[in-house]
Amino acid sequence: MYLPLLALAIAAFGIGTTEFVIMGLLPEVASDLHVSAPAAGMLVSGYAIGVAIGAPVLALVTARWPRRKALLTLIAFFILGNALCAIAPTYELLMAARVVTAFCHAAFFGIGAVVAADLVPERRAQAVALMFTGLTLANVLGVPFGTALGQVAGWRSTFMAVTVIGLAAAVALAVWLPKKIPMQSGQSLLSEFRAIATPRVQMALLVSTLASVSMFTVFTYIAYILRDVTHFSEHAKSWVLLLFGAGITVGGLVGGKLADWKLMPVLASLFVCNAVILAIFAWTSHFQIATLVTMFVWGVFSFAVVPAAQVRVLDQARGAPNLASTLNQGAFNVGNATGAWLGGMVIGAGLPLTNLPLLGAFIALGGLAVVVASALYDRRGSLMAQA
Repeated sequence: MYLPLLALAIAAFGIGTTEFVIMGLLPEVASDLHVSAPAAGMLVSGYAIGVAIGAPVLALVTARWPRRKALLTLIAFFILGNALCAIAPTYELLMAARVVTAFCHAAFFGIGAVVAADLVPERRAQAVALMFTGLTLANVLGVPFGTALGQVAGWRSTFMAVTVIGLAAAVALAVWLPKKIPMQSGQSLLSEFRAIATPRVQMALLVSTLASVSMFTVFTYIAYILRDVTHFSEHAKSWVLLLFGAGITVGGLVGGKLADWKLMPVLASLFVCNAVILAIFAWTSHFQIATLVTMFVWGVFSFAVVPAAQVRVLDQARGAPNLASTLNQGAFNVGNATGAWLGGMVIGAGLPLTNLPLLGAFIALGGLAVVVASALYDRRGSLMAQA
């Protein structure tokens, strides 16, 4: 069962790399296509919006497809989108290619997470975490090496390399995925939307969104904090971010193991830990050694939430797992965009950069409140069922 998970992880590595590597290549893209820095930055926002919009659209399109067929079709569009990015002659065509690629993002992770959980039903969260290890490794390896490649050989070479990764993922999926993966239940689309409209599912999606908002309120502007508050050199910043990437890799694996143990207590504890470490970061960001430790620990706690939140959504939407899991990816990306916007509001108001971790900590406490409310709602439902 681990070969299919490896195939899903390879695809996740490619998808994660193409999402985040553009941030390190914006100056090269802006110069080559003769656009301003803000316009180039819209390639990041455009991708996030594409994920959020593509989540429900692709969920509906693939709702009645066999999961194997859906995954292979989505990875094919991923390959196409990155190939178009590599050859796009204009900014407008590059943006369109990024959106095409983004549309596949949510649906692939959504369906892939369901397949991973079904392949190892006794360790569902760990199976999802193994798939998402590809995403974390994209931040540790794919983004820095992709950025370096783009700076040496041109930004288009990076997208060609991601296209090759996509081809490798497609071959692995075709060879290693089981020939017959059970489809989701044959309910009508209306029934599926009713299944995800319940308070339990909506609270689970909100947990994912708040976890992402808490992280990206700070992480979007981490380069400014490391430069202006901690006073790291440009070269040293890359190593600090590599350390953070190592933390999120560890966090994804540890979070999966803990979530299979006691899901809701683990989720609540992780939000508490994120709130504490971000509050501490507001102080430790003034000291380089302390920042290194804080960044690693923050990476562990912040990404440990991801597999736990994903499994919580699957548990609460058993009647529509593909749709709910796909929408959960949209929820994470809505959180990314919202966090970046909130952090920008803080900076635009002229407040110190050290206020960003404090805001992230406050949002993490909001996530804790939703987890507690969700657990109480579960208990209430159990008592009513017993009565």
